[in-house]
Amino acid sequence: MKNLVIASLLAVTASAFAQTVSVDVKDPWVRPTVAQQSATGAFMQITASGPAKVISASSPVAGITEIHEMFMDKDVMKMRAVTALPLPAGRAVELKPGGYHVMLMDLKGPVKAGEVVPINMTIETADGKRQNVEVKAQVRAMAMPAGGHGGHGSHGGHKH
Repeated sequence: MKNLVIASLLAVTASAFAQTVSVDVKDPWVRPTVAQQSATGAFMQITASGPAKVISASSPVAGITEIHEMFMDKDVMKMRAVTALPLPAGRAVELKPGGYHVMLMDLKGPVKAGEVVPINMTIETADGKRQNVEVKAQVRAMAMPAGGHGGHGSHGGHKH
């Protein structure tokens, strides 16, 4: 009987460890908008302690919040929504202009430098467990690369 209790406790303990994945978000920020702009991007570094993926995001400042990726198709930079963003165990995944990012669309108002934008991300672990991660992203301008835009703008013509 004693061995059965010990085996049961070990199984419960192992199960509890398997379900717990910590998620660390560093340097979250959002690009400010200009007049009439209805979309912007949010950027950050995400590190999960175990294998996981971001499966959705939401924010009270946007009607639509999605995870997007930018990629080259021949000589044209394109963007598309992804169904999930893999988070390899222990490795930082950078969401940055020109790469993966959180797209905030159908904005409910302007997003101004100095404000804080709340973003809720749903993370799914390898064993199918889901957890929410609340991010507070500072709105701040980014220096533009030489010769042009920073990969975002208004997303005119972007279809959903």
